[in-house]
Amino acid sequence: MTHTKEDIIIGFVGTGVMGKSMAGHLLKAGYQVLVYNRTKASAEDLIKMGAVWQDTIAELAERSNVVITMVGYPKDVEEVYLGADGIIKHAKAGSHLIDMTTSAPDLAKNIYKEALDLGMYALDAPVSGGDVGAKEARLAIMVGGEEEAYKAMLPIFNCLGKNIVLQGSAGSGQYTKMCNQIAIASNMIGVCEAMAYAQKAGLNPENVLKSIETGAAASFSLSNLAPRMLANNFAPGFYVKHFIKDMTIALDSAQQMGLLTPGLALAKTLYEKLADQGEENSGTQALYKLYQECKS
Repeated sequence: MTHTKEDIIIGFVGTGVMGKSMAGHLLKAGYQVLVYNRTKASAEDLIKMGAVWQDTIAELAERSNVVITMVGYPKDVEEVYLGADGIIKHAKAGSHLIDMTTSAPDLAKNIYKEALDLGMYALDAPVSGGDVGAKEARLAIMVGGEEEAYKAMLPIFNCLGKNIVLQGSAGSGQYTKMCNQIAIASNMIGVCEAMAYAQKAGLNPENVLKSIETGAAASFSLSNLAPRMLANNFAPGFYVKHFIKDMTIALDSAQQMGLLTPGLALAKTLYEKLADQGEENSGTQALYKLYQECKS
């Protein structure tokens, strides 16, 4: 198992809204970083910082001993890890594989087993904190996998986040992220309704925020996303389409466990309506638009 920074070569797959900032922190910390993304243009800033571009995932996996992935959907995770040209078929024995995508718990367990059979160490480590958390290296990181592998990768996690917890065996990180997304889903409805109510009552919503964001109603969404709503800033810190993906995973796993989640189901329905209106690439705060349109 690799422990010293000098020996570590990190392959980073997925340099989108969050991955770009995360890979940047690793470069600033002095790690050697190889990068791959479907579109090279999104990795140009990282290349200027010293990251080395790889033409394929297979090449990246072969040349790295730590691989971090931050992609979009479970189908992307499956292809990146388990495909014919994927990470597991090309990474070296002893490599650490860290999927930081929000993905399906069952898929995380499968990747762990496939990696273990070939002498690799897989961790599922989804994050929370959005674009701001990624930029400021204060993500919450929820980890599933073996404790020894977790401890070996902790210095890397410390470059990316402030709240890093080993939740249990493989899949536990993804289950924990589902808890996070379930809590956010209903909370976003409440934040949007509160701001719509403030406006309807003739209040200054910004002043309302000053009063309620430090009390019992306090939340990340209220403090960070409500101001964006009120400024009509719907740029993505986290895409609507990805939130729908997360809620779908959470609903599926809840149903497997026989758990009723009506708040989650309602939020998913509202976000799907928003996506149908062409807002799938907007930030999750764009849910507020449905309330702006509502006349009664």
